[in-house]
This record gives sequence, structure tokens and C-alpha cells, in this order.
Amino acid sequence: MDPKIMKHTKSLVNIALWLMVFITLPTGVCGQEQKKVSAIRSGELWPDENGQHINAHGGGVLKYGDTYFWFGEHKAEHTSNALVGVTCYASEDLLNWRNCGVALSVTDERGHDIERGCILERPKVIYNQVTKKFCMWFHLELKGRGYNAARFGVAVADCPEGPYKFLYSQRANAGMWPIEFGEQEMAVIDTLDGANYKEEWTPAWLKAVAQGLFVKRDFGTGQMSRDMTLFVDDDGKAYHIFSSEENLTLHIAELTDDYLHHTGRYTRIAPAGHNEAPAIFKHEGTYWMITSGCTGWAPNEARMFSASSIWGPWTQHPNPCRGPKAEITFGGQSTFVLAIDPSPLTSKYIFMADIWRPRHPIDARYIWLPIEFEDGKPVIHWRDEWEIGF
Repeated sequence: MDPKIMKHTKSLVNIALWLMVFITLPTGVCGQEQKKVSAIRSGELWPDENGQHINAHGGGVLKYGDTYFWFGEHKAEHTSNALVGVTCYASEDLLNWRNCGVALSVTDERGHDIERGCILERPKVIYNQVTKKFCMWFHLELKGRGYNAARFGVAVADCPEGPYKFLYSQRANAGMWPIEFGEQEMAVIDTLDGANYKEEWTPAWLKAVAQGLFVKRDFGTGQMSRDMTLFVDDDGKAYHIFSSEENLTLHIAELTDDYLHHTGRYTRIAPAGHNEAPAIFKHEGTYWMITSGCTGWAPNEARMFSASSIWGPWTQHPNPCRGPKAEITFGGQSTFVLAIDPSPLTSKYIFMADIWRPRHPIDARYIWLPIEFEDGKPVIHWRDEWEIGF
């Protein structure tokens, strides 16, 4: 045989042998079989079934049947802009997760609302019992416009893991006033003129913001919608909770029966209080909401609010966190509260937060901690390790 042919044949055989070895390697990191996760360890790498760190940041969890679905932002190595979209993971025990792939993909179509490189944050999914559709909402900033768009986006799917079809994006409740704006409030609104408040953060400016300065400014185009979550109440009514008015005021907006639009009915929480990252749950008839201040990617002290009605009034409480770094929410920022077995007597709640790594976004970590109650109020104690205990 020609020596050149023999050399080529030998190379092909070597390649084939290496392929056989590679194919038969067990899954997991560095060829090691992936061990089952037996406890929650906040702040550590959390591997999926393939040994890869879960990539679902700023997310939320939906239970459908016996399976939990975790949706979150897919983060890249060096940018937090959306290069892939929303990822989905599934689990039966909230510990061991399998990667279901991309639930909502960004597109390469130029000028599209979710064009690759846009900012797509805090996706949440709820299931509509009537339409049998899975409805995804998220904070959206158009590509190349920084945080100026301040929109929400909506997508829908027939299966929890998707694929989700993008429907539209826009600002919130254009042409609508908050439900608490009666004759007295509207009389004040008539006196507010942005030209009179060019110097920000003064007492007069903050008072004007609380009275509705930005609500009036954005009345025609729609209210700003940034950090957000979704909540489905006991009666099946759903709500979109989001940071608005330049992140200075939270809004709670009622959704239509199909969960795909606002009804136009909304209220404001903590006007001029500068809150974002809302996470809401209901316990024994009381609504609780955990938020954060607005300090960019840097962590800060958590805030907490409660109300006997979703429409308020809402009362602020001290920071619910306890333990090391409690004053900076353990180094993280709230994103969601997951209710497990949500019944009046057996409910358990998991506080979910993100430890952001803006210089290496894909390495952002997760905080999952149980919510306990002391003197009737939620508290979150740091635990290095804990078991969910179904």
C-alpha cells in the first residue's frame, strides 16, 4: 500500500477511536458522572444534569403537573444583553434540573422588538386555566437604546417549555390614570409641570414625583415598565407588578382574563420610594412583597411591604433578611417567591434572588432560601445549606 495512503488510513482509525471514547464518556464535568444535588447551597455553582451551571437568571418558577419549570435570562460571558433569549429548565424536586433549551429565542431580524442584542430581563410565566396557554411576560429594552424604551414584552406557548411565540411589546396603561386618582389627586396633577422641576432629588421634586409628575408625563405614551414579576391570585385574577416612573414607583396592573394584556386598572405602591426587583406572595390572606433599592448591579438592603388587598394600601416593613450580609440581601437581589403546596396550612415559600456578576454575567449565582414567619411577619435566615423536605 502506498505509504501516504497507509498514513491517512492510520489517522482515520485514530480519529474513530477517539470518537468512540468520547461518545462513551459519562455526562458531567470533566468526564465525571454528574452527582445528584441533595441540598440547596446558595451562592455556589448549581449544575444541571449535564454538569453545566444553570443559566436562568432573573427568573421565576412555574409548577405544572408534577414538574417545576424554571425560566430565566440566558447570560453570555461578557454581556448581559440578550444573545440567546429565555432558557427553561425542568425538575421534579427543585434540586436537580434538566435543560429544556431556549423557551423564547431572540431574532436576527433587524429592528425587531426582540432583536439579538436587546435587553430582555426577568421573564415570568403563568398558566391560564381557561385558554390552556402559557403566558410569558418580561422587561424589554430595544437594541441600542439603553434603558430608554422601558417596555414589557409578552409571548405565549402551548407547552410550558415552549417554544414561545412573541406577541408584542409596549409601555403600560397608556391613557389611564391609577385607580386612586380621584378629584383631589387630579386637581394636583393639573398643577404639575415638569419645567418647574428641573433639579432632581430635591424635596420638592420628590414630592411632585409622589404626586404623579411622571405619571402625567407618560400618560399618553404609556407608563414605564422595567423590573417585573407576575402574580396569580386565588380567584384566578393575574397581575403584572413592575418598577415604573424612572424606577421611583412600583405599579400593580390587572391583566385581562387571557393574561395577555392589561385591563387598564392599576395602582401605585410607595410613590417616589425608588424600588425595583419585586417578588410577591400571599400568606393567610395577606399579600407580601419583597423588593430592593436601585443601586445598579450592586446589592443593597431588601425592603418589604404588606397589604390586605392587592390594591393596597401597602405598608412598609423592615428588611426581612437575617444573618451574614443581611444588610445587602446576602449579596443578591430579589427576583421571585415560589410557593410550594400553596394551601392555607401547608404552604412553604422559597425566596429567590440573584448574585449578579456584571463583568462575567454567565457566572451569576443564585440565592434560594426558605421564608419563615416570626410574629406573623416573613423573615429570611441565611443558611449555608438546607433541604427542601417535600
